[in-house]
Amino acid sequence: MEFKYDIIVVGGGHAGCEAAHAAAKMGARTLLVTMDMTKLAQMSCNPAMGGIAKGQIVKEIDALGGLSGIITDKSMIQFRMLNRSKGPAMWSPRAQCDRQKFTVEWRKELERTEQLHIWQEQANKIILKGEKVIGVETVYGTRFIGEAVILTNGTFLNAMMHVGLRKMTGGRSGDQSSAGLSDQLADLGFTVERMKTGTSARIDGRTIDFKAMTEQKGDEEGRSFSFLSKNMEIKDQRSCFIAHTNEEVHDELRKGLEFSPLYKGVIKGKGPRYCPSIEAKIVTFKDKDEHQLFIEPEGNDTIEYYVNGFSSSLPLESQVKALRKVKGLEEVEIFRPGYAIEYDFFQPTQLKHTLETKKIENLYFAGQINGTTGYEEAAAQGLMAGINAVLKTRGKESLILGREESYIGVLIDDLVTKGVDEPYRMFTSRAEYRILLRQDNADERLTRKGYEIGLADKERIRLLEEKEKLVERIFSFLMEYRVKPEEINSFLRKQETAEIEQRIKAINLAQRPQINIKELIKKLKGGAGLIREMKARSDEITESVEIKIKYEGYIQREKVIADKIKRLEKLKIPDELEYGELLSISTEGRQKLSKIRPVNIGQAGRISGVSPSDINILLMYLGR
Repeated sequence: MEFKYDIIVVGGGHAGCEAAHAAAKMGARTLLVTMDMTKLAQMSCNPAMGGIAKGQIVKEIDALGGLSGIITDKSMIQFRMLNRSKGPAMWSPRAQCDRQKFTVEWRKELERTEQLHIWQEQANKIILKGEKVIGVETVYGTRFIGEAVILTNGTFLNAMMHVGLRKMTGGRSGDQSSAGLSDQLADLGFTVERMKTGTSARIDGRTIDFKAMTEQKGDEEGRSFSFLSKNMEIKDQRSCFIAHTNEEVHDELRKGLEFSPLYKGVIKGKGPRYCPSIEAKIVTFKDKDEHQLFIEPEGNDTIEYYVNGFSSSLPLESQVKALRKVKGLEEVEIFRPGYAIEYDFFQPTQLKHTLETKKIENLYFAGQINGTTGYEEAAAQGLMAGINAVLKTRGKESLILGREESYIGVLIDDLVTKGVDEPYRMFTSRAEYRILLRQDNADERLTRKGYEIGLADKERIRLLEEKEKLVERIFSFLMEYRVKPEEINSFLRKQETAEIEQRIKAINLAQRPQINIKELIKKLKGGAGLIREMKARSDEITESVEIKIKYEGYIQREKVIADKIKRLEKLKIPDELEYGELLSISTEGRQKLSKIRPVNIGQAGRISGVSPSDINILLMYLGR
């Protein structure tokens, strides 16, 4: 049989779910093809969302109208704001989630999304008409015809799992791998390579001695990922626990290295440098006596725990013996071992910034198929692929986010410009404009864009406009209020900051690093009432004001730099430019420019191997 849709999404992971929801929410008749409807947006590794830079990505997805933030809020069992030792501009939200509830909530949201249909089967072939994709075919011969196809196959393409020297086909524990698509794309001329990732053993909480570990509790005050949510009060937050390896653990691991597929050359794919397996840690960091582990709960209604930091592909015996040498895990029982997984991915330099492939029109790649890792990175790519697929089929201008306006923009630009030689993960250090790309202002940066394309709804715009008015009101209050020494000096003494000798504007006190603006406002006449009027949004609003006041100099400086760079982004390079004829450019520069074919000078300057002198020659050629 043959069915017709506007947009077809293959793969039901984080990328596929965001892509399918975005396309359908924008009004396109959308199909999501997945191998298992019970595992939509499955948390295949640790059950958590957010973290440094990743938390900002989830907030950006939410600001545009995506679902990851909403689902996280509904399923979180612990919330922590990371980087609190630094200023609020550097804070990053992180949530421990109930793994099962996360998937259930995703399915609920997708099933109530109008225009979205789900089909459970494996897609193993794309259908082409010339150099344009027109649909997909499944293993049972079902044909789905559409205007655009988005592939979000995760770690399933020709996937192989390893536990010691035993290996089996599979894209995840308990799931089969996907065959056919990868080979077809390779035959079409796509560059296919192998990546490796892994996961840790899952252990029985009844056999853990938590008293021997350091408890890591969540934040007490309510927080949320979604701008639609009020501050979330989590009932009975679940704690994580910190443990450490030791020399005895390392000795057990070393005994198993001769059976390690990583060191026997069985695994060819490159693994993540920033999140190595435990056996890689003891080899790479042989002088370290211990490595930190996080024991993370899998949910409210389960005794299962995840051992973060103990990813391994060693034989089962090595994993169990080593775990039982960890303090607090002496009697531990496991539910299933950790394993490594090898899978096919496609160099993302074969993509446009819209995530459409350069070779095949209307074919989009998103998620781990592009050589990335992490739920948040995948979800962000899926969202943007879904958005741009709909916009293109409607003949509208693409939505391409700049590096100065989102971490999502940094992520995609890095991928399509530089490519990857290891699984890509987002860090704050990858962004040039970290002060501009904060978790608190993602809505200010992106919600209007989401609304203009039909993804973010009116409620999001209403909340944004309300926030902006309240922020302005606080600013005006602090600017106009003149503080007397007798009403504020006792407060200043308690904050260990200098007292005042005459009336000054309250905003001058707000600029002091020791002063919490919300507490300051409460001390001023009429301030407590102003805070009460904001109700559940008081923390959100006062933090936003505090960042804008205390970081004003840094923010303005980054804006000036970003504006200068943006001018280069606007300087387009003609599609037909033959770099091979520009002999004044270095040989490597010509080769890289010809391969990547940057769309503007800004992107060209970020390509590895293209020197500043190469850029100067390009500018001269373009009359600049």
